[in-house]
Amino acid sequence: MTSVLVLKTSILGRDSVSNGLIQQFVQRVSAADPQAHIRQRDFATETMPQFEHETLQALMREASQRSPAQRELVAYADQLVSELQAANLLVIGAPMYNFTVPATLKSWIDHVARAGVTFKYTEKGAVGLLDSKQVVVFTTMGGRHEPGESDHVRPYLETVLGFLGLDRVEMVVADGLNLGEESRRQSLESAQKHLDAVAARVTRDLQQSEKAEVAA
Repeated sequence: MTSVLVLKTSILGRDSVSNGLIQQFVQRVSAADPQAHIRQRDFATETMPQFEHETLQALMREASQRSPAQRELVAYADQLVSELQAANLLVIGAPMYNFTVPATLKSWIDHVARAGVTFKYTEKGAVGLLDSKQVVVFTTMGGRHEPGESDHVRPYLETVLGFLGLDRVEMVVADGLNLGEESRRQSLESAQKHLDAVAARVTRDLQQSEKAEVAA
C-alpha cells in the first residue's frame, strides 16, 4: 500500500499556491491508489517545538535519565522520524521565504536528521539511511531566481535530502508569481503541466513497486 507523508509549510493557508499544488497532486495519488495512506502535517496550524539545546540534550541523554519535558521532546521527534521512515512517497511544500525554506521546514529537517537513525557516519563519510523513497517538492517564488544564486531553496533541499539518502527528488516550481498577472498565469500553467507529468510518473512507479512486492 502506498504511504504518503505530506508536509505543508506555507503561512498563507487557503491562499497558498504550494498548498494548492500539493492538494492536486495528492488527489492524483489517491485516485490512482484509493487505499493509499495519506499523513498530512500543516505546520501553519500545527505548533512544532523548535530544535534547540534542550531538544539536543534530550536526544543525547539515556532514556531513563530524561525529564518529563525531555521525554515529550524526544517522543515528538521520534514520531516525525517514524512517519518519514514509513512513507514511500514524501511530498513537501517549500515556498521561498527570504531566499530559502520556511523556518518550520528547517525545524522539521533538524528533528529528522539523526545520526544512526536516518544517516550514519562511516570511514568514507556520511551515508543516508532513507532509500527507496520518492520525493516531490513544490516550491513557489514571488520573483524569478536561479538555483545557487538567489534561490537557496532547491540547492539546500537537494543537499539535505540527498544526505539522508533521498536522491529521487522531483522539483515542481512556480516562480514569478508576484510579477504581474501574465507572469503568474504562465508560471501556474507551466507548474500544472509539470505536476501532471510527475503525478503520472510517480503513481506508475508506485504501482510497479507494489506489483513487484506482491510477486516476491
